Amino acid sequence: MTWHWRLEDPTGSAIDPATLGVEMLETDNQGDAESWLGENWRELLDRGVATVTLFDGDDEVYGPMGLAAP
Repeated sequence: MTWHWRLEDPTGSAIDPATLGVEMLETDNQGDAESWLGENWRELLDRGVATVTLFDGDDEVYGPMGLAAP
């Protein structure tokens, strides 16, 4: 399976990464996907991403997870 993040706006709707100029990483494992988010969450937040959800293929693993501090 391929691990990847779904980017979401404040209403919870999915955002096409291409509209933000963001190149999404698809990885072979959860750790690499989480590391990518750890390195890029501030940029995503600055570009209007409010939450993210992690998927393993078509299976939702967890989320939505907010990017902004509470």
